[in-house]
Amino acid sequence: MRVSVLLAGVALIGVVAGPAAADTLREALVKAYNTNPSLAAARAGVRATDENVPIAKAAGRPSLSLNGGYTENALNSSSTNSLLNPDREVQANTQLTVPIFRGGRVSNSIKGAEVRADAARDQLRGTESDLFVGVVGAYMDVIRDEAIVGLNKENVKVLEVNLQAAKDRFQVGDLTRTDVAQSDARLALARSQLETAQARLISSKESYIRFVGTPPGVLEDPPALPNLPDSPDAAVDVALKNNPNLLAAVRAGDATKYDVSAARASRLPTLSGVVGGNYFNYLGSFGTGTNPRPGQSGSAGTVGAQITLPLYQGGLPSAQIRQAQERRAQALETVTDTERAVIAQTRSAYAIWKSSLEVIASAQRAVEANKLSLEGVRAENSVGNRTILDILNAEQELLNSQVTLVTAQRDAYVAGFALLAAMGEAEARDLGLDGGALYDPLTNYNRVKNKWSDFGGNPEYKPTGTSTRATPAQDSSQKRPLDPSLNAPVDIAPDTQANGTKK
Repeated sequence: MRVSVLLAGVALIGVVAGPAAADTLREALVKAYNTNPSLAAARAGVRATDENVPIAKAAGRPSLSLNGGYTENALNSSSTNSLLNPDREVQANTQLTVPIFRGGRVSNSIKGAEVRADAARDQLRGTESDLFVGVVGAYMDVIRDEAIVGLNKENVKVLEVNLQAAKDRFQVGDLTRTDVAQSDARLALARSQLETAQARLISSKESYIRFVGTPPGVLEDPPALPNLPDSPDAAVDVALKNNPNLLAAVRAGDATKYDVSAARASRLPTLSGVVGGNYFNYLGSFGTGTNPRPGQSGSAGTVGAQITLPLYQGGLPSAQIRQAQERRAQALETVTDTERAVIAQTRSAYAIWKSSLEVIASAQRAVEANKLSLEGVRAENSVGNRTILDILNAEQELLNSQVTLVTAQRDAYVAGFALLAAMGEAEARDLGLDGGALYDPLTNYNRVKNKWSDFGGNPEYKPTGTSTRATPAQDSSQKRPLDPSLNAPVDIAPDTQANGTKK
């Protein structure tokens, strides 16, 4: 079950350029995909793991070495040079060694490295998915906190009008000092709540910059999440097949069995073919005076086989075998632990998603009911059946239900996306972020896996993760207009008295 149409509602052509701030969720995800340093670092880690394959293969390939030296006999007490003690000598030798049998150590090391390269690519998928969950969370946090700031600002305005009206009516004797104090206290509380909401909005914006790399602009509503599962069991079934972290743990466990076999091979004999060559030259110093003897230089060549049969290694092989076996045990337990975590994560995300949908429905009803309640309390206050405190409480209840609504909307979307991520369906290839070429870790693996040359390397690395040092410190300004459905009337029926009778 793929979700390639997840963000298909917004077109993307090439790498996102345009304005400095991302306005859509798709643009935010693409920016994070192209410029986030944690993802770039994870890609570099995978490329480093790829090199373990040619490193393992190198142990089974021929090796060629050349040694040379020059010797000057600084102290020679004999009157004539001997063959064993010439005045000077130049030596050179070369040796070609071809491994023939290594007891299976090389082949098992290669297989283990290949499986670990596969595991590293799965881990990269998990890092990518985690990054996108973070981007979605930061995106929705900004939307939520801007709405909460807007609601609190409206609430402060309402309470300022309430307080001024209460003071005016107190001056003419319609309200008591207690009514004014209640209005003043509620306004002070509302202002403190606004300060808290503004600080939280600034924090959310800074978190957005951390993930995306640029400040948020006017964020559009995100597209709907399709293909969400019908039950937690269905979600878990998909997660156990596709979750990248679980797949990485399974492959890491598979690699350890090759480590055990490679450790056991250290007790077996090894066989190599050896071809060698030697050259020497005494530089005319072998002889007496001006009559050097013949044989001042020479060369030789050898061909043979070398076999090594370990008899006793101080207990090293058995220790290495036990170590590899325990590491395999650790990896197998990690698989089970990861499986538990994936199941819990999937079920938890499903539960939060479903409950948030219920909270949204309830909060929407509560907002509408509290609007009607506030209007009713104001009307009843005008005929003496309600007090100023009743109005203040009704306004606070309306604000609370509005905050609950926007919070539940954020929680539902983030939980739904986290559910897709747990199911292994929230990566770039699933989200349709194909405006440019997606990063393919197999490209580097295929490039290096069969390299033979001792010379070469990669060009000097230039970081792709962008710095946020130049981004300005964020403020609590709102860039999204407040949803009209969340607005409430400001009228406080100022022509009423504290005792509820009309003037």
